[in-house]
Amino acid sequence: MGIADKAKNAAQDLAGKAKEAVGDATNNERLVAEGKADQAEATVKKTGENIKDKLS
Repeated sequence: MGIADKAKNAAQDLAGKAKEAVGDATNNERLVAEGKADQAEATVKKTGENIKDKLS
């Protein structure tokens, strides 16, 4: 994976954390769930990158 993909995944993780924080602050369960989902998706992508990097 390229640096651009890694940056996109990091940005997605940060956006997810921000959504979760705003959801917690405003008591918005939907935003909290979206934030956690974004973070989970970014984690899966990062894991895939790490595996590809190790196999290269």
